[in-house]
Amino acid sequence: MKCPFCGHAESQVKDSRPSEDGAAIRRRRSCPECQGRFTTFERVQLRELTILKRSGRRSPFDREKLMRSIAVAIRKRPIDPDRLERMISGIVRQLESRGETEIESSVVGELVMKGLKALDEVAYVRYASVYRDFRQTQDFAKFLGDEGLSEEGGPPFRAVDA
Repeated sequence: MKCPFCGHAESQVKDSRPSEDGAAIRRRRSCPECQGRFTTFERVQLRELTILKRSGRRSPFDREKLMRSIAVAIRKRPIDPDRLERMISGIVRQLESRGETEIESSVVGELVMKGLKALDEVAYVRYASVYRDFRQTQDFAKFLGDEGLSEEGGPPFRAVDA
């Protein structure tokens, strides 16, 4: 494994242990050149997946890109990192177990929406606002009404007396 600090071609594994409920192996590594320490994860990949974009373009599935898009939605939310990792691993397993190597981006988006709805409603609405391309406040209101999110516990926003 190449060192991320100095680019040295070799590194030494100092510690290995299962993580994420046994779905991955966490390896602690050290670079013999610069003495830098870093962590890598090894996961099972059932098949190479290709994402079919709305534009018709194809791109290889990238777990890190999926994580980054979800990270935007959960920013500053009180979400347990282990629950988030389980959600992402579950999405990847669902995609890999479909039996198809080419998957439409809308399928990935809907799986993320379903996972976020169960994890955190605010993150769910944030993701939906980008995924469904909300343009106006009415888009939010319609979405919240359709999803039944605003009806639990009253209106989503309450005026504060000054």
